[in-house]
Amino acid sequence: MTTTAPQATPPRKLLGAFLWLAQLALALVLLSGAYMKLGMPLEEAVKNVPWVGELPGLARFTGVVDLLGGLGILLPALLRIQPRLSVLAAVGIIVLQLLAMGFHLMRGEAMVLPMNAVLLALAAFVLWGRTRAVPFASAR
Repeated sequence: MTTTAPQATPPRKLLGAFLWLAQLALALVLLSGAYMKLGMPLEEAVKNVPWVGELPGLARFTGVVDLLGGLGILLPALLRIQPRLSVLAAVGIIVLQLLAMGFHLMRGEAMVLPMNAVLLALAAFVLWGRTRAVPFASAR
């Protein structure tokens, strides 16, 4: 009686799983940011993000960008409806994080830069992975 050893997960499948996790993490963070900037009363949001009280218009704008990025990084790929939009969302998130880093540096808020750097790295990983390593299959 022979038994076969369990086969290792192919690297491509593992990479695909990590890409989905990165997309999910980005979606959760961005959607929570959107909720904070668009759904919470201003007084509550200021407790978490002080600049929201000083620049409510910018907060609403970035809340909309967060909402679109959070939905865009996940839903098109998940639903297989124009999954390339998830790649474009990754580009948008990269731009958003670069601008956010400059904004926070100008305000002397360097303590939030590590979070921006993590989101930037996740978005760059998704961009690379979904364009080069494990691109979405075209819909038939």
